[in-house]
Amino acid sequence: MKSQELVKFEEEYSESSFWDKVKKFAKKAGCEVIEKALILYYVAKDEQTPPYVKALILGALGYFIAPIDAIPDLAPVVGFTDDLGVLVSTIAMVATSIKEKHKKMAKETLAQYLECDKEAQ
Repeated sequence: MKSQELVKFEEEYSESSFWDKVKKFAKKAGCEVIEKALILYYVAKDEQTPPYVKALILGALGYFIAPIDAIPDLAPVVGFTDDLGVLVSTIAMVATSIKEKHKKMAKETLAQYLECDKEAQ
């Protein structure tokens, strides 16, 4: 997904919707998807993150939250593959803004929702 396509999903993002989605779908989405979403969330919340990076992230998180996406999240096995692709692509685009503290906060929060194999993270 191109950066300009991501930004159009920014309207779908709200903090409460993000946390509702994480809480409701954490087990179904799995460790990898939720961890990537949390990393992006914490980068977006960081005051030092540039506005254009925040816009890309909010677009990706808006896509994650959106009830309608390329592959419905309720579909068994493949429901979150499109979300994972968008999250991974966005992480690649904003990699220079991701700090160790963001990854650490994501892992700590992830542990509240899922038991993940430490080696898989």
